[in-house]
Amino acid sequence: MRTLIIVPIIHTEQDMGSLLVQIKREYIDRFGHEKWCDHLKSIDEVWLGIRQMITVLELPYQAVHLYQDGLPVCGKEVDIVRDVAAQGSTNHQLLVELMNRGAKLEGTEDPQLLLQEYRLHQGDLRDTPPEHEKQRIDLSRNLLTQRDRFIADRINVTLLAGEIGLLFLGLAHSVETLLNPDILVRHLLPALREKQGMLRNKNEKP
Repeated sequence: MRTLIIVPIIHTEQDMGSLLVQIKREYIDRFGHEKWCDHLKSIDEVWLGIRQMITVLELPYQAVHLYQDGLPVCGKEVDIVRDVAAQGSTNHQLLVELMNRGAKLEGTEDPQLLLQEYRLHQGDLRDTPPEHEKQRIDLSRNLLTQRDRFIADRINVTLLAGEIGLLFLGLAHSVETLLNPDILVRHLLPALREKQGMLRNKNEKP
């Protein structure tokens, strides 16, 4: 038996990079700068809680594998995580902390699919003609499905019997049904599992 613990991703400013500039501008325009600051504070509090819950688990870190939403299989995974952590990402700082305890970082995503996703989101920052909206939505769904399959395949191959995986994953993803049946899945925040299902159903609506 092998175990996978799914940790919900709550993106910080540092995680989202240039894409956040537009999101931040639109959020502040609608709700004000004070609400934006409150939003960031709540995200930091969530990550503090996640760190504490993982610590309480007292995992055997030499047998722990780390899987990160958005981290490509490229041979430079550790460098990427340390660089983003140095920029202030709470998510990646936690990964570095867990690596320092002995956990092994795994490349998690197909770099080509990530590049396609990035280009799609770059297009979202510009006005999309109504006649192209359905095509864009269908492409986004298809990319998410392909990413989920790749993530699940990576876990199926790299997580061995008796080992534990920590999967840091966005709520729109769904990999559980794609995992091998001998992988026992646990959710660090079970209350968010329902929200994950709601988001997935929303994405699947025609």
